[in-house]
Amino acid sequence: MQNKEHKTQVVLIVGAGDAIGSAIAKEFCQKGFTVCMARRSLEPVETYAQVLRNDGYDAYGYALDARNETEVESLFSTIEAEIGTIEVVVFNIGANVPMSILDTSARKFYKIWEMACFSGFLVGREAARIMASRKRGTILFTGATASIRGGAIYSAFASAKHGLRALAQSMARELGPKNIHVAHVIIDAAVDTPWIKENHPDYNNLKANEGLVKASDLAKNYVMLHEQPKNAWTFELDIRPWIEKW
Repeated sequence: MQNKEHKTQVVLIVGAGDAIGSAIAKEFCQKGFTVCMARRSLEPVETYAQVLRNDGYDAYGYALDARNETEVESLFSTIEAEIGTIEVVVFNIGANVPMSILDTSARKFYKIWEMACFSGFLVGREAARIMASRKRGTILFTGATASIRGGAIYSAFASAKHGLRALAQSMARELGPKNIHVAHVIIDAAVDTPWIKENHPDYNNLKANEGLVKASDLAKNYVMLHEQPKNAWTFELDIRPWIEKW
Protein backbone atom coordinates (compact mmCIF):
# COMPACT_ATOMS: atom_id res chain seq x y z
CA MET A 1 0.00 0.00 0.00
CA GLN A 2 1.26 3.48 -0.77
CA ASN A 3 2.71 5.49 2.07
CA LYS A 4 0.18 8.15 3.11
CA GLU A 5 2.61 10.46 4.90
CA HIS A 6 1.63 14.13 4.63
CA LYS A 7 -1.98 13.03 3.96
CA THR A 8 -3.08 11.24 7.12
CA GLN A 9 -2.35 12.21 10.71
CA VAL A 10 -2.41 9.21 13.01
CA VAL A 11 -2.82 8.78 16.74
CA LEU A 12 -1.66 5.41 18.04
CA ILE A 13 -3.19 4.28 21.33
CA VAL A 14 -1.45 1.33 22.97
CA GLY A 15 -3.65 -0.19 25.64
CA ALA A 16 -6.96 0.78 24.08
CA GLY A 17 -9.61 -0.68 26.33
CA ASP A 18 -13.36 -0.25 26.44
CA ALA A 19 -13.25 2.94 28.50
CA ILE A 20 -10.26 5.32 28.64
CA GLY A 21 -8.54 4.19 25.46
CA SER A 22 -11.77 4.12 23.47
CA ALA A 23 -12.74 7.57 24.71
CA ILE A 24 -9.34 8.95 23.72
CA ALA A 25 -9.73 7.35 20.30
CA LYS A 26 -13.11 8.97 19.70
CA GLU A 27 -11.90 12.37 20.86
CA PHE A 28 -8.99 12.33 18.43
CA CYS A 29 -11.26 11.08 15.65
CA GLN A 30 -13.43 14.13 16.19
CA LYS A 31 -10.31 16.25 15.68
CA GLY A 32 -9.71 14.70 12.28
CA PHE A 33 -7.14 12.06 13.21
CA THR A 34 -7.00 8.53 11.94
CA VAL A 35 -6.96 6.28 14.99
CA CYS A 36 -4.91 3.12 15.40
CA MET A 37 -5.71 1.13 18.54
CA ALA A 38 -3.62 -1.73 19.87
CA ARG A 39 -3.97 -4.23 22.67
CA ARG A 40 -3.10 -7.84 23.25
CA SER A 41 -6.47 -9.14 22.05
CA LEU A 42 -7.54 -8.03 18.59
CA GLU A 43 -11.29 -8.50 18.92
CA PRO A 44 -12.05 -5.62 21.36
CA VAL A 45 -10.09 -2.99 19.43
CA GLU A 46 -11.30 -4.16 16.04
CA THR A 47 -14.88 -4.13 17.33
CA TYR A 48 -14.55 -0.54 18.51
CA ALA A 49 -12.68 0.44 15.35
CA GLN A 50 -15.72 -0.77 13.42
CA VAL A 51 -17.99 1.36 15.61
CA LEU A 52 -15.88 4.40 14.75
CA ARG A 53 -15.87 3.49 11.06
CA ASN A 54 -19.65 3.20 11.17
CA ASP A 55 -19.69 6.78 12.46
CA GLY A 56 -17.62 7.92 9.50
CA TYR A 57 -14.17 7.97 11.09
CA ASP A 58 -10.95 6.25 10.03
CA ALA A 59 -9.97 3.66 12.63
CA TYR A 60 -7.93 0.47 12.77
CA GLY A 61 -7.37 -2.22 15.38
CA TYR A 62 -4.18 -4.23 15.94
CA ALA A 63 -3.15 -7.12 18.14
CA LEU A 64 0.02 -6.27 20.06
CA ASP A 65 2.00 -7.69 22.94
CA ALA A 66 3.63 -4.40 23.96
CA ARG A 67 6.24 -6.29 25.97
CA ASN A 68 7.64 -7.74 22.76
CA GLU A 69 10.23 -5.49 21.13
CA THR A 70 9.86 -6.98 17.68
CA GLU A 71 6.08 -6.61 17.71
CA VAL A 72 6.29 -2.98 18.82
CA GLU A 73 8.84 -2.11 16.15
CA SER A 74 6.77 -3.88 13.51
CA LEU A 75 3.56 -2.09 14.47
CA PHE A 76 5.13 1.36 14.13
CA SER A 77 6.64 0.41 10.76
CA THR A 78 3.34 -0.98 9.50
CA ILE A 79 1.32 2.07 10.47
CA GLU A 80 3.85 4.48 8.98
CA ALA A 81 3.98 2.49 5.74
CA GLU A 82 0.30 1.66 5.32
CA ILE A 83 -1.80 4.21 7.24
CA GLY A 84 -0.08 7.55 7.71
CA THR A 85 2.17 9.72 9.83
CA ILE A 86 2.12 8.97 13.55
CA GLU A 87 1.79 12.37 15.18
CA VAL A 88 0.56 11.28 18.62
CA VAL A 89 1.27 8.17 20.67
CA VAL A 90 -0.67 7.36 23.83
CA PHE A 91 0.62 4.66 26.16
CA ASN A 92 -2.35 3.55 28.25
CA ILE A 93 -1.53 0.10 29.65
CA GLY A 94 -2.54 -0.23 33.30
CA ALA A 95 -1.69 -3.52 35.08
CA ASN A 96 -3.47 -2.35 38.23
CA VAL A 97 -3.26 -5.61 40.19
CA PRO A 98 -3.72 -5.56 44.00
CA MET A 99 -1.50 -8.08 45.72
CA SER A 100 -0.01 -8.38 49.20
CA ILE A 101 3.77 -8.30 49.27
CA LEU A 102 3.53 -11.61 51.13
CA ASP A 103 1.88 -13.21 48.10
CA THR A 104 3.82 -11.47 45.35
CA SER A 105 5.96 -13.95 43.45
CA ALA A 106 8.92 -12.88 41.37
CA ARG A 107 7.02 -13.92 38.24
CA LYS A 108 3.98 -11.76 39.09
CA PHE A 109 6.11 -8.75 40.03
CA TYR A 110 8.11 -9.02 36.81
CA LYS A 111 4.99 -9.39 34.65
CA ILE A 112 3.38 -6.29 36.14
CA TRP A 113 6.60 -4.33 35.61
CA GLU A 114 6.78 -5.56 32.01
CA MET A 115 3.22 -4.44 31.33
CA ALA A 116 3.19 -1.07 33.06
CA CYS A 117 6.80 0.08 32.67
CA PHE A 118 8.93 -1.91 30.22
CA SER A 119 6.31 -1.82 27.49
CA GLY A 120 6.07 1.94 28.02
CA PHE A 121 9.78 2.16 27.30
CA LEU A 122 9.44 0.16 24.08
CA VAL A 123 6.48 2.19 22.85
CA GLY A 124 8.02 5.49 23.91
CA ARG A 125 11.36 4.69 22.29
CA GLU A 126 9.81 3.77 18.94
CA ALA A 127 7.65 6.88 19.01
CA ALA A 128 10.71 9.01 19.75
CA ARG A 129 12.68 7.44 16.92
CA ILE A 130 10.15 8.27 14.24
CA MET A 131 9.26 11.68 15.65
CA ALA A 132 12.86 12.82 16.07
CA SER A 133 13.46 12.55 12.35
CA ARG A 134 10.50 14.88 11.70
CA LYS A 135 11.24 17.14 14.70
CA ARG A 136 7.65 17.06 15.93
CA GLY A 137 5.19 14.85 17.77
CA THR A 138 3.43 14.14 21.06
CA ILE A 139 3.96 11.19 23.40
CA LEU A 140 1.49 10.80 26.28
CA PHE A 141 1.77 8.33 29.15
CA THR A 142 -1.15 7.41 31.39
CA GLY A 143 -0.22 7.29 35.07
CA ALA A 144 -2.16 6.68 38.26
CA THR A 145 -2.17 7.52 41.95
CA ALA A 146 0.46 4.78 42.20
CA SER A 147 2.79 6.90 40.03
CA ILE A 148 3.50 9.14 43.01
CA ARG A 149 2.33 7.18 46.05
CA GLY A 150 2.73 3.51 46.79
CA GLY A 151 -0.29 2.11 48.60
CA ALA A 152 -0.65 -1.05 50.63
CA ILE A 153 -1.02 -4.21 48.47
CA TYR A 154 0.14 -2.34 45.36
CA SER A 155 3.91 -2.71 45.60
CA ALA A 156 4.37 -4.21 42.14
CA PHE A 157 2.00 -1.79 40.42
CA ALA A 158 3.39 1.27 42.24
CA SER A 159 6.98 0.39 41.44
CA ALA A 160 6.10 -0.01 37.76
CA LYS A 161 4.14 3.23 37.62
CA HIS A 162 6.89 5.11 39.45
CA GLY A 163 9.28 3.78 36.82
CA LEU A 164 7.01 4.86 33.98
CA ARG A 165 6.83 8.37 35.40
CA ALA A 166 10.62 8.55 35.65
CA LEU A 167 10.89 7.34 32.06
CA ALA A 168 8.49 10.07 30.94
CA GLN A 169 10.44 12.74 32.86
CA SER A 170 13.70 11.71 31.25
CA MET A 171 12.16 11.57 27.79
CA ALA A 172 10.55 14.98 28.22
CA ARG A 173 13.89 16.57 29.09
CA GLU A 174 15.68 14.91 26.19
CA LEU A 175 12.99 15.27 23.53
CA GLY A 176 11.52 18.67 24.39
CA PRO A 177 14.38 20.52 22.65
CA LYS A 178 13.67 18.35 19.60
CA ASN A 179 10.10 19.73 19.45
CA ILE A 180 8.55 16.52 20.81
CA HIS A 181 6.07 17.03 23.62
CA VAL A 182 6.16 14.30 26.27
CA ALA A 183 3.54 14.42 29.02
CA HIS A 184 2.42 12.22 31.91
CA VAL A 185 -1.25 12.13 32.96
CA ILE A 186 -1.93 11.08 36.55
CA ILE A 187 -5.47 9.79 37.00
CA ASP A 188 -5.91 10.15 40.75
CA ALA A 189 -9.37 8.64 41.06
CA ALA A 190 -11.63 5.89 39.86
CA VAL A 191 -12.75 6.16 36.25
CA ASP A 192 -16.36 5.32 35.45
CA THR A 193 -15.83 1.98 33.70
CA PRO A 194 -17.80 -1.28 33.65
CA TRP A 195 -15.21 -2.81 35.98
CA ILE A 196 -15.61 -0.01 38.53
CA LYS A 197 -19.39 -0.28 38.29
CA GLU A 198 -19.22 -3.97 39.16
CA ASN A 199 -16.55 -3.78 41.85
CA HIS A 200 -16.60 -0.40 43.60
CA PRO A 201 -18.74 -0.65 46.79
CA ASP A 202 -19.73 3.03 46.64
CA TYR A 203 -20.29 3.24 42.89
CA ASN A 204 -23.90 4.48 42.91
CA ASN A 205 -23.20 7.27 45.40
CA LEU A 206 -20.07 8.40 43.56
CA LYS A 207 -21.88 8.30 40.25
CA ALA A 208 -24.76 10.38 41.57
CA ASN A 209 -22.39 13.03 42.94
CA GLU A 210 -20.00 13.21 39.97
CA GLY A 211 -17.34 11.56 42.07
CA LEU A 212 -16.04 9.38 39.25
CA VAL A 213 -13.92 10.54 36.34
CA LYS A 214 -15.88 10.32 33.08
CA ALA A 215 -13.78 8.73 30.35
CA SER A 216 -15.12 11.15 27.74
CA ASP A 217 -14.13 14.17 29.83
CA LEU A 218 -10.77 12.64 30.67
CA ALA A 219 -10.05 12.11 26.97
CA LYS A 220 -10.37 15.82 26.25
CA ASN A 221 -7.25 16.39 28.34
CA TYR A 222 -5.18 14.17 26.05
CA VAL A 223 -6.22 16.18 23.01
CA MET A 224 -5.57 19.41 24.91
CA LEU A 225 -2.02 18.31 25.72
CA HIS A 226 -1.34 17.58 22.08
CA GLU A 227 -2.72 20.96 21.02
CA GLN A 228 -0.74 23.02 23.55
CA PRO A 229 1.61 25.62 22.06
CA LYS A 230 5.24 24.69 22.68
CA ASN A 231 5.87 27.88 24.68
CA ALA A 232 3.45 26.56 27.32
CA TRP A 233 3.81 22.78 27.41
CA THR A 234 2.59 20.80 30.40
CA PHE A 235 4.67 17.84 31.50
CA GLU A 236 2.43 16.47 34.23
CA LEU A 237 -1.32 16.77 34.57
CA ASP A 238 -3.12 15.22 37.51
CA ILE A 239 -6.85 14.67 37.22
CA ARG A 240 -9.41 13.95 39.91
CA PRO A 241 -13.10 14.71 40.52
CA TRP A 242 -14.01 17.51 42.87
CA ILE A 243 -14.66 15.30 45.90
CA GLU A 244 -11.50 13.20 45.64
CA LYS A 245 -9.09 13.59 48.59
CA TRP A 246 -5.44 14.14 47.80
